[in-house]
Amino acid sequence: MWLGPEEVLVANALWVTERANPFFVLQRRRGHGKGGGLTGLLVGTLDVVLDSSARVAPYRILHQTQDSQVYWTVACGSSRKEITKHWEWLENNLLQTLSIFDNEEDITTFVKGKIHGIIAEENKNLQPQGDEDPGKFKEAELKMRKQFGMPEGEKLVNYYSCSYWKGHVPRQGWLYLTVNHLCFYSFLLGKEVSLVVRWVDVTRLEKNATLLFPESIRVDTRDQELFFSMFLNITETFKLMEQLANLAMRQLLDSEGFLEDKALPRPPQPHKKISALKRDLDARAKNECYQATFRLPRDERLDGHTGCTLWTPFNKVHIPGQMFISSNYICFASKEEDACHLIIPLREVTIVEKADSSGVLPSPLSISTKSKMTFLFANLKDRDFLVQRISDFLQKMPSKQPGSSRAARKTSIADPAPESSPATQPSSPTSPLGGHQGACAQEAPTASQGLLKLFQRSTPMEDLGAKGAKEKMKEESWNIHFFEFGRGMCMYRTARTRELVLKGIPESLRGELWLLFSGAWNEMVTHPGYYAELVEKSTGKYSLATEEIERDLHRSMPEHPAFQNELGIAALRRVLTAYAFRNPTIGYCQAMNIVTSVLLLYGSEEEAFWLLVALCERMLPDYYNTRVVGALVDQGIFEELTRDFLPQLSEKMQDLGVISSISLSWFLTLFLSVMPFESAVVIVDCFFYEGIKVILQVALAILDANMEQLLGCSDEGEAMTVLGRYLDNVVNKQSVSPPIPHLHALLTSGDKPPEEVDIFDLLKVSYEKFSSLRAEDIEQMRFKQRLKVIQSLEDTAKRSVVRAIPGDIGFSIEELEDLYMVFKAKHLASQYWGSSRPAAVRRDPSLPYLEQYRIDVNQFQELFASLTPWACGSHTPVLAGRMFRLLDENKDSLINFKEFVTGMSGMYHGDLTEKLKVLYKLHLPPALSPEEAESALEATHYFTEDSSSEASPLTSDLDLFLPWEAQEALQQDEREGARNEDVQEKREEKGTSPPDYRHYLRMWAKEKEVQKETIKDLPKMNQEQFIELCKTLYNMFSEDPMEQDLYHAIATVASLLLRIGEVGKRFSARPGRKPRDIAPEEDELPAPDLPQNPARELQPPAAGDPQAKAGGDTHPGKAPQESQHGLPAV
Repeated sequence: MWLGPEEVLVANALWVTERANPFFVLQRRRGHGKGGGLTGLLVGTLDVVLDSSARVAPYRILHQTQDSQVYWTVACGSSRKEITKHWEWLENNLLQTLSIFDNEEDITTFVKGKIHGIIAEENKNLQPQGDEDPGKFKEAELKMRKQFGMPEGEKLVNYYSCSYWKGHVPRQGWLYLTVNHLCFYSFLLGKEVSLVVRWVDVTRLEKNATLLFPESIRVDTRDQELFFSMFLNITETFKLMEQLANLAMRQLLDSEGFLEDKALPRPPQPHKKISALKRDLDARAKNECYQATFRLPRDERLDGHTGCTLWTPFNKVHIPGQMFISSNYICFASKEEDACHLIIPLREVTIVEKADSSGVLPSPLSISTKSKMTFLFANLKDRDFLVQRISDFLQKMPSKQPGSSRAARKTSIADPAPESSPATQPSSPTSPLGGHQGACAQEAPTASQGLLKLFQRSTPMEDLGAKGAKEKMKEESWNIHFFEFGRGMCMYRTARTRELVLKGIPESLRGELWLLFSGAWNEMVTHPGYYAELVEKSTGKYSLATEEIERDLHRSMPEHPAFQNELGIAALRRVLTAYAFRNPTIGYCQAMNIVTSVLLLYGSEEEAFWLLVALCERMLPDYYNTRVVGALVDQGIFEELTRDFLPQLSEKMQDLGVISSISLSWFLTLFLSVMPFESAVVIVDCFFYEGIKVILQVALAILDANMEQLLGCSDEGEAMTVLGRYLDNVVNKQSVSPPIPHLHALLTSGDKPPEEVDIFDLLKVSYEKFSSLRAEDIEQMRFKQRLKVIQSLEDTAKRSVVRAIPGDIGFSIEELEDLYMVFKAKHLASQYWGSSRPAAVRRDPSLPYLEQYRIDVNQFQELFASLTPWACGSHTPVLAGRMFRLLDENKDSLINFKEFVTGMSGMYHGDLTEKLKVLYKLHLPPALSPEEAESALEATHYFTEDSSSEASPLTSDLDLFLPWEAQEALQQDEREGARNEDVQEKREEKGTSPPDYRHYLRMWAKEKEVQKETIKDLPKMNQEQFIELCKTLYNMFSEDPMEQDLYHAIATVASLLLRIGEVGKRFSARPGRKPRDIAPEEDELPAPDLPQNPARELQPPAAGDPQAKAGGDTHPGKAPQESQHGLPAV
């Protein structure tokens, strides 16, 4: 490639001059190519350690003048052919012109201008890139692709200098992290190390420090352990490796490949080494952290953050922290954990203004909202720019309120009035919850408020005694909190807020606070009418998800009166069906019905729907899918926490196998299915505020409370009984709702029930003993466990697929597993680097294991070429295409693993007859495409018509060899047998003969018996197809030591078969046969110009004739004489 001229001071230190003229020098890097000796080894090592560009381009052309000591690079090349092309261009186009100049400076200026002009002309036709990578990084990407043979579709994210520990010896080299692979290359004194690991194969990734491997990163796969150390910044490297491995696991989980964010803003001054992909991944990590911290929608992008202070009016202090700005929100997080969190939706902002600066309050910024709250930020570094960014975002906000549903409920969230809440406000006339939607809505009215208000006895608080007084005190405490800290989305969230949540949320405010703490309120007000549209679209639609929903409707809290009524059942049906319609990837999963039924008790249908969205898509990711991966991941975390906090109990629980049994039901239903409703709902309160941390803490507290009894258990059943009875007796003594009998408690009994446990005491213990759990630590543990869980599920899928392969396949279990891994890798590679049919090839996790990984014809051709024992040289792709069409039974242009193994088994483990049958079929339709053989109607009928159709002499190639009398006798026997069967059936119909049950049993057994195909079942092959078969045989024996003898044998056998076929046709044309028996297909008639001596015509080709070994096919419409394969016309 041409290079912008750059000065080179030392021209010959590490380079060898191969060509020279008065103005240019062509050089080769020492050590490249043949020879090199010790100098070559030293130079190669130096290039690797210093990351020299000479590794990619070992050839270069320099411009020089006679009196100058300075050289200028003008071109480089990765091969001699490439650099020679540039050298010849310079000689032909510049040498004569340069000889005219008298001044050397003019010569150099002319050469530099000419080279710059060539580069500009080459770049003119290139597509403009939205975000160009820096030149140094592009060079590293070229090195990576050349060294590891990666296609252009494989994007480099970053590269680092480090050491790979091979045994006990560190090998210094370069680690390349691409989107789909981890690669390492080292070359030290002739010793080369090259590693390529797919991220989808990583089973363990951790950063550790030991005496042997100080400050190292460990990467495990199923068959190797790799250690890398001596990083310049090991933390940055490890975070990037974590992110890339996480993306790979996501791809295995739901086929969600990596897509670059095109909307990412370009930096004003790009870093010299950081690629656009690296910036994209960094921004993605920050966005995910931002969304999780403030419970924001998943499409919210962080624009920037800055340090500042926030004036808190409730305690009159300035709290230091970070301000985060995005297109729809301004958020604040204090440096001290739990000191203060703040979320200000821009839709609520009315005024943003710069306040007067002072020594006490430098660079202040005031933000006012519609709820009459004012927030004062100070110590902002670039206040003017910040105000401009906020103003730009405000201008993009819709000027009109986004829907009447929000307007009708505005006072419930934005207004500080304590008596109003979303759960108590009726829906507006235009609200999706106010009308009837579809057949379900006509059967029962839509639930426009929490079902608890409709089905709970309206008992005055005064009549409830101490419980009523306690509930009243809770409401008053929250009202005071709203007055001091604000109410609605803009509320100051402090340690005081968490204390009130732990003491219990009053039932009148539960629905409102769930919406706020989960972030569901933000999504609901920004998507007005969305739920109503989903209900309308999903009404009357039937799928597997709707069937499962109908089956589980009456299992959802059947003990609660709200779901003993059609109103509650219909509302639950609509919410679950609408969500299944919104997110078909999840659809419906068991336990969703239990959680949703509780959400409906405290909110309207629309509110319950958005709470379910927040739960399934943000707070409990991957919990509710077909493989409950998220719950299994948190189960692994629970086991790890048990080892850390309860080590003496951990080993016992593992031996009993209890943790895997209890954790799924606890986590999936948030204890709602294992604990009395009044108690479990308090845990749900804390969950919406704190997240999964609360569930893990409570689970640990339950095990800790039952440690002595669990240590004395002898089996799993006994341990489950201990825990079940404990949970049945967790009570909420402050609940004002009438007690609802717990179904599990009704089904269990014991001599002496255990003592009651107050839920608030249990929560208090969980926070006191296990409060050291942090959200960041849980996310780190989730990554570690996700690798284990998904790889374990992949191993399970592999075993299931291998078990589904029939026993007559000749491969062993180990061979099948190896083939499956190769097949899966090829499927994933098509997703990495694109495919002609990406949508069709994409893996669908909802399909059976056998159908999840499929490949198309291009991928099959690559596998066929590398695995087949039938190598045919240039003819191999043609033969692979035919094999693909033969195996593709359902004609969807994709084959699964079973079909793939069937084809491989026939070639590897079939006997001689089976192999010949496969080879024979490869030259008949459907394997032989219409473009390859225009006429093959007789053979096509064999594959398209039912096997029980009327027999024809064309269905057996034995007709060519059997004597006429033998054929007549066989056909007479067949006619007699058919006539006897018809007579037997007619007699049974008339009642003249008793039914022969043995006859029917034989027929039934014959139908059930697997019919093994024999040679007699194969259709005949016409002349054109036979010629194609001969071509394949010619190519198969190419480069064989006995090539000429085999060619001669093929020619002899082919000639004899053609002559025998002609003799058979003459017999078949004898008078006396029926017309349909003697009417051959047009393309089976003897050719008018058939040679008299076929053996002479089918002579083996010359040994050096390349056309005889070519793999092309005869094109339709081309005369056989024009064939280019060295084969005769017949």
